[in-house]
Amino acid sequence: MRKKKKLTVKRILKIIAGIIVFFTLPTLLLYGFVYFKYNEELPQGENTPQADILANKMLTALNFEAYKATDYIEWTFKKRHHYKWNKAKNICEVYWKNYKVNLDLNNKFNSKVFKNETPITSQDKNELIEKAITYFNNDSFWLVAPYKVFDNGTTRSIVTKENNEKALLVTYNSGGSTPGDSYLWHLDEEHKPKSFQMWVDILPIGGLKATWNDWKTTKTGAQLPTFHKMMVLGIEIEDIITKQSL
Repeated sequence: MRKKKKLTVKRILKIIAGIIVFFTLPTLLLYGFVYFKYNEELPQGENTPQADILANKMLTALNFEAYKATDYIEWTFKKRHHYKWNKAKNICEVYWKNYKVNLDLNNKFNSKVFKNETPITSQDKNELIEKAITYFNNDSFWLVAPYKVFDNGTTRSIVTKENNEKALLVTYNSGGSTPGDSYLWHLDEEHKPKSFQMWVDILPIGGLKATWNDWKTTKTGAQLPTFHKMMVLGIEIEDIITKQSL
């Protein structure tokens, strides 16, 4: 009869180490594969007047005037977060799980937080406001990023690709949750965005590409995306509603 080994501290540590390796090694191998396959250095663009011309052509293709005249946008992001953004007043209701934050984007300290419709006034309030701001900054960017290429703190430059096509590199030097992020916009023949590549603080791999080609012309005329694909991941944007003159 096989003798049962005694569980010593040393043996327990070896078992734990084995479990960690079992679960982390495939992840590390996958990360290494993705990194060497997709990682790119941030390209050096030419900061010329042509960059602003290209940016304006992109805005024209998306009917920027209609977007500017849109006072209200409502949407659901990845079936997890829901937003009612009064763009004209710069306030937004942010919903997730059983929380609601009435977010004042001009002054976060005026924001109000609810759980199951009950106001929260404890220390948790500030943490939930910060979470709502992070959600809004990320999720609204996936909705309206092309319209933000002339935001304060942005710089624009031209990148010439291998096929001699021109791409628009936009860097956000301030604002948002992760200032310093850069996005390289690839445009179609009508100068409408079809994808961008990202060099962002939250991603360890530079140059990952996401599509921008599932567009919806909304009631106000603003064009907004309904889906992005990044590698094998899908980012759904649903329940889009736009209004003017609230």
